[in-house]
This record gives sequence, structure tokens and C-alpha cells, in this order.
Amino acid sequence: MEGRLVLEDGSSYEGEVFGAAPAAGACGEVVFNTGMTGYQEVLTDPSYAGQIVVMTYPLIGNYGTAQDEAESRRPWVRGFVVREYCEEPSHWGGRGPLDAYLRQAGICGLAGVDTRSLTRHLRRFGTVRGVLHSGPAADPQALAEQARAWRPGDLIAEVSAPAASEFSKGSPHVVLVDYGAKANIARTLAALGAGVTIVPASATADQLLAFHPDGVLLSNGPGDPRVVRGALPVIQTLLAERLPLFGICLGHQLLGLALGGRTEKMLFGHRGVNHPVVDLRTGRGAITTQNHGYALLAGSLDPGLVEITHKNLNDGSIEGLRHRSLPAFSVQYHPEACPGPGDSYPLFDDFLDLCRARRTKAAAR
Repeated sequence: MEGRLVLEDGSSYEGEVFGAAPAAGACGEVVFNTGMTGYQEVLTDPSYAGQIVVMTYPLIGNYGTAQDEAESRRPWVRGFVVREYCEEPSHWGGRGPLDAYLRQAGICGLAGVDTRSLTRHLRRFGTVRGVLHSGPAADPQALAEQARAWRPGDLIAEVSAPAASEFSKGSPHVVLVDYGAKANIARTLAALGAGVTIVPASATADQLLAFHPDGVLLSNGPGDPRVVRGALPVIQTLLAERLPLFGICLGHQLLGLALGGRTEKMLFGHRGVNHPVVDLRTGRGAITTQNHGYALLAGSLDPGLVEITHKNLNDGSIEGLRHRSLPAFSVQYHPEACPGPGDSYPLFDDFLDLCRARRTKAAAR
């Protein structure tokens, strides 16, 4: 079946539909990801909720899909655009094809698109809204108007856990605030021996503290951090309690806002598994997994209160911070990877060391 992606500016990209066909059109924010592998982790990363994802690598689906590589309970993207998708995947595990995976999830894919041209358009004009349409040709201007009228809604409420649950037993005890957390965050903490309790994004400070955590991890998630207003007083209360805090991606932005910083929407964001970051304290570099369209503004944070610890080597944007007197730090990228390299796994050890130190102090009182 023929289909097309129409952007809000009227640009149109034709292709062939695979997965599920959107009867009334699937609208979302059109973004691109530069990873060569990891497409299933991208599809199931809740941070992509509300987005139509364009993969810049030309061949997608060649190793199939498997449930144990999902990063959440379901795919969250609004649509998936590729140059070529593989109809007959090859893998020793005998995995299912990407087409069937998307069809089961009700997500439209579009193949045969000139993704290089589309990516260059997004890099030049920035992230825009778009609509995927299948079937007989429709009026491109009507589709562009449909894209312009689309609004994302409350994405965090859509992806967050509905209720608190225990993920693992262990020590120290970490409460993971689920703004749209990838599964490997909890898995990594548990593998390091931590007890993990996952709570919804709507949890209050009193509800968090009732779990008597040794530390709190603020997860990744979709959308604009400035609309997550309820999170800031919660984070400020946790800071006042001197609880160890670790923010990842959206959690990093929320921690920065709680500390008086400001954020801005980036032209086209960072999405992929190959973004170079430098640790300003050591001069060491790391290749990181990233997925964000907003960033903390340089100069908006009080340097007497907050230290900028990491920067992006491509554009100089802030990639990490830490409080100068409280046990709180964050990174803009994804140390849990999945997909991507594990260069930054030691950040979880750093966080758990802070949690253990608090636990030891509490036991000594």
C-alpha cells in the first residue's frame, strides 16, 4: 500500500506502508535517530512517545525483533520511517519480522523514503510535526493542516507506571521515579545489588519519602520539561532532605529546573548511540546514547551552586551537572544504553556509593 509522510510545512515524502495502516493518519513530532542498530529499543523507549521516528541508517529490521529486547511494555512511537526494511530477518534466535511487530502494536511504518533528504530537511529547518497517511492520495495541504493542528497531550501520564511496584530487593534502596523510564535503568540498579521501587511520575514527596529510600533516581521521559510542573516542588523537597539524587535525560532537565536553571528546545535534538561527551573534571571522553529535544541553557545555573560536569563535543551543550554541596547529580544522556555503548555504566556505581554513604550515616545516628 502506498503512503506518505507530510510535514506541517507542506513537504511530502512518499513510500510504502508496512506495519499497521493509519486509517485517519498518525500525527506526531518528526525526529531522526542516527543509530545503526537498536531499532526495537528505540521503538519501545517511552521518551519517543508522541514522535514519528526517522532512522538515518538505510537498512532496518535485518535481525528481527524479540520481546526480551523491549525497553518498556509496548512501542510508543507514533510512526516509523525507514529507507528499506528487511522482510526476511536473519538471526540465530529465529526472531519475528519488524512488520508483524509494528502491526501488532498498531503502529504505521513507511519504507522506501529518501531518509537522507528528509533528515537534511529536519537538520535545516528543525523538528516539525507531521502526519503519516496511507491509501489513496489525499490533499497534501489538508494533511499539512492536520499536522499543524496536532498537539501531544500529557505524554508522561501516558507512559508512566500506573502505581508503585517493587522491582527488586536489595541494598541500598532506590526509588525510581518513572517519567517514562527505560527498563534497563531498573535492571542495571538491580544487577548492582540495589533494591528498586518504581513509582509513578505523579507521586508526591510524602509518598516518595514513605518508602524510606536511600536515594531517588529521576528517569528519562518524553516531552517538554517545563510542562512537568508538579515535579519541581517534589525534587526541591528531596534536595532539602539531602537525599542522593541521580537524574537521567528528562530527570536531568527537571533537576536543573529545580535548581533555578532554564531549558530551551533544540533545533533538532540529539537522538542516537554515537554522541561524544567529555567529562570536564577528568578530560575523558565517552560515546553516549542520547534521546532528547530540550537542553539546559548554559549560563542559567548559578555556578556557585551547580558545577557543569559534562559537555557535548559536537555542539557544546550541557551534558551533566552536580550540586556543589548536596549529593545530587545528573546527565543528559543515557548511561543505561540499550541501545548503545556501556561507557557510562560507572555512573550507577557513583550514585549507589552516595546511597550507601547516606545509609551508613543513618545507621550511625
